[in-house]
This record gives sequence, C-alpha cells and structure tokens, in this order.
Amino acid sequence: MAEQGKGKDVSRDSTSGGGERAADRPRPQASPQQFDVDADLDKNALQELFAPVAGFGVSFSTIFKPVATEQYPFEKVGTFPRYHGRHQLNRYADGMEKCIGCELCAWACPADAIYVEAANNAPGAQYSPGERYGRVYQINYLRCIFCGYCIEACPTRALTMTNEFELASTNRADMIYEKDDLLAPLREGMLNTPLPMVPGTTDVDYYQEKVTGPTPEQVEWVREHRPDDESLEAAAKAAGSRAANRTDALAGERQKGSGR
Repeated sequence: MAEQGKGKDVSRDSTSGGGERAADRPRPQASPQQFDVDADLDKNALQELFAPVAGFGVSFSTIFKPVATEQYPFEKVGTFPRYHGRHQLNRYADGMEKCIGCELCAWACPADAIYVEAANNAPGAQYSPGERYGRVYQINYLRCIFCGYCIEACPTRALTMTNEFELASTNRADMIYEKDDLLAPLREGMLNTPLPMVPGTTDVDYYQEKVTGPTPEQVEWVREHRPDDESLEAAAKAAGSRAANRTDALAGERQKGSGR
C-alpha cells in the first residue's frame, strides 16, 4: 500500500512539478491556405479589365450566326421518315383490315393507352382475313408516350405510326381516338369492308402480301349487298384492268410455250 501511494505521489509530482503537460503545450498553427475563388490572383490588370467581356464571348459570337428558329405553325418543317407520330390501322390491297383483334398491342403498351375489343368475322362477309377482327379500337393520347412498343408487338403489321404530330386539343374526350379515326383511308381501287376474301386464298396468303387488289368476285359481292358503296366504281375499274393484265400474261406464256 505504501509503495502504491508512493508511486501515486511520484507520478503526480512528475506531471505537476518538473514536466509540462501536453494540453498546455502550444499547438503549431497551420499556415492559412490561400484559395482563389475568382481565379483572379494570377491575372494582370489588362486581363481583369477584359474579363467581363470574355464572359459574353459566346453570346456575341452567336449574334452573327444564322437564326435557327422554326416559325411554327406558319412554316412547318418536315419530320424524319421514322418519326413516331399518330398511329394508323392499315389495310390490305383489296381493302380488308389488317387488324385481327389479337390485343397484343394493348398488352405491350406500358402506359395502358390502348383498348381493343375483338369480334368474329361472319362467313363470306369479313372485315379482316381469318376468324376475328378488331371491332373496337381506341388509343388514349393523353396516356400514350409514343414509344412504339405496340408497333413491334403487332403480328400482322396492322398498326404503324405516321408522321402526324399535331394532336393537341382543348377537350379531353377528343384525345381518345376511335377506330374510324385511326383506320387508313381507302386507296384507289380498294373496297370498303365487309367483303369476302379473294377466292382460293387463306389468311396466310394475305399475311404474305400475295393479294394485290380486289377481284371481280369481290366487286360483284359488294355490288349485290351494298349497291351504293362509294368504292365500287374505282374498284371495278381496278379489278377489270387487273384481270385483263392477267389474261394478257397467260396468253404470252402460252405463245412462248407453243414457240418452243
């Protein structure tokens, strides 16, 4: 016990008497680092004088360049060929619709902007080749993000995107496009649906683009069931010229065969 007490006294004497505590020692002062925020310490007087002018160098150089502003809507500039604009439901060469109501486009849409209802084709009076067609087709352009996933999912190339981009409206209901708004217009020589398929063909022949236009049988069917159809006259001319060309081609092949 005496030794421990003596040791405590010695340690207390050593710290308080002759020695200096570390806490009382003066700490070395770190030299202040000079940080130039404006980076102007190394500039001379002339550089400091023209420093504000150099900041407007980009603005002054742009003043003398040609103006790139597009004067829309007074001057409309064309889009790129693969621009993602308004959707379109396409047709085959005889006028039948390519959409078969499979709803794959609606499933692929990440924004849930497409709504499709399918219906069965009536025998001999079809809207599209095969068993079904798209009876209801809607696209809500308030949701659509124009990603193009629906185009990639379509198995019959029925849905594509046009270059039309002027889709603004002041009414929310007008931004929901129906099938009549999206269906491609009839080209010269096409027939309105419904109509029978080209005789002797299947839906595969349509998918492979083997149908090149309406046939006289299709024209006669439409004339019988819809005599006032506006597409009859042009389709009848197209079908007649196509039949004449087919007859001439067969006659030429026969002449070549007899010449041999």
